[in-house]
Amino acid sequence: MLDIVIATRNSHKVRELSGLLRTPGIRWHSLEAFQGIGPLAERGATFRANAVLKARAVAKATGCLALADDSGLEVDALGGAPGVRSARFAGRHGDDQANNRKVLRLLRGLGPRARGARYRCVLALAAPTRVLAVAEGQWAGRIARAAAGRNGFGYDPIFEVPRVGKTVGQLSARTKQRVSHRALAARRLRPMLARLARRSATARN
Repeated sequence: MLDIVIATRNSHKVRELSGLLRTPGIRWHSLEAFQGIGPLAERGATFRANAVLKARAVAKATGCLALADDSGLEVDALGGAPGVRSARFAGRHGDDQANNRKVLRLLRGLGPRARGARYRCVLALAAPTRVLAVAEGQWAGRIARAAAGRNGFGYDPIFEVPRVGKTVGQLSARTKQRVSHRALAARRLRPMLARLARRSATARN
């Protein structure tokens, strides 16, 4: 089996990404399984830069291939914010409810046409010495007037998919995994993963 470390301790992301990227011959690991690796720096100005930084750092620290995700919400009326600050938009890192409340407060009074937004995701795959691949995906939508639904995480309760009239928090996990920004990025990355798995299997035989 080819072992790849997902560069996060976020159990939601590990579960979602390992499911989206399921590939015969690959075994996925959470960063939680590795001791002594500190917080991963997110100093980049873009999702792509942050994903590459994290993938390279974890690959070097573990000696394994590493996959990193950097993703977030971009709101048109906020000039693309929260963007790379999505996880800490309200101040404390990972406070989803506070982040959602801040976005809703900043958009209060705006009509549907002024509430356009998109989820963006960048996946970077790295070996200890180089970056192997980068894939991106986007999911267009708008910010709902109020939070709804308990599925998902992050901004899912306020990110509305207009064609179904529901927030991502109201969608099933199966639907989300089919159409989300991460699903699109994952589809673009899977051919590379399949090639790596085949090469690994050939090298062992």
